[in-house]
Amino acid sequence: MVETDGRRRCPTVVLCRDIPTHDLDEAETSGSVKVIKREQGNGPASRDWILANVAQADGLIVTLTEPIDQEIIERAPHLKVISTMSVGTDHIDIEALRKRGIHLGSTPDVLDQAVAELTLMLILNVTRNVARAASVVQRGEWSEHPWSPLAFCGPALQGKTIGFVGFGNIAQSVAALLPAFEPKRIVYTTSKAKPFNIESNDFARLRDKFFPVDRIEVTNEPYLLNLAEQADVVVVLTTLNASTKHLIDESFFARMKPSAILVNTSRGPVVDTDALVRALKNDTILAPVLTSWRANRRSERIILS
Repeated sequence: MVETDGRRRCPTVVLCRDIPTHDLDEAETSGSVKVIKREQGNGPASRDWILANVAQADGLIVTLTEPIDQEIIERAPHLKVISTMSVGTDHIDIEALRKRGIHLGSTPDVLDQAVAELTLMLILNVTRNVARAASVVQRGEWSEHPWSPLAFCGPALQGKTIGFVGFGNIAQSVAALLPAFEPKRIVYTTSKAKPFNIESNDFARLRDKFFPVDRIEVTNEPYLLNLAEQADVVVVLTTLNASTKHLIDESFFARMKPSAILVNTSRGPVVDTDALVRALKNDTILAPVLTSWRANRRSERIILS
């Protein structure tokens, strides 16, 4: 129970997305909590809906699609905690929470393996032209594309250099999936130089997964542009903050191999979309794979094509 104006009441949780709520439902049934949900809709809660309901909230559950800024926080006099179903918290005004003493919870590590598998799937999708082949089948054009030795061919990962921009738990989980594909080398860059040592706790995820350091070289490259020059596949898995916004920019693309692939499974603004569009138009890189991006409609059409 919580106390408001000298009266004890059941705490209220405002739920902004349609997510599994088994524990919350049990708590509400037992009278431990009151839950406010949207009546319908699987998309993000609108700003108007959040503003209309947050005044009642002791707790607020959001995802990365619900920006929580100072105005929303000021409308919530009883708010004590926000939980976001994400690793990143850049969609929340942390300073405004700090001033109010509001706690913030997030979900690090929960989806590390899922994101790692998705990242590997995206790499293979491009290198093996899976989406291109599937679209031919879906359009009913397979009979018009007779077999040929080079049909839908693409580069193997065997013998390649895989570059990681950011080398935290998710990136290391991706790296741990790669030995079966026999890359020659893994090179990574981090915000601060971090020489590779499998015995260090900084690389516990790789060590716990028995990464074969005797077969695959792992190297720290302190300079981002040097990594761009070396990598056949660049995997971007870094947090979004002021120093990483547009980290992957014109100068990075200019240093990449023309045959290289860029895979961004971190936040969209880490990649400068306009610079990416120019790189694609100039054939500076082979292909990008983006799980999110920020672009105007013209740029979006170029990326999607």
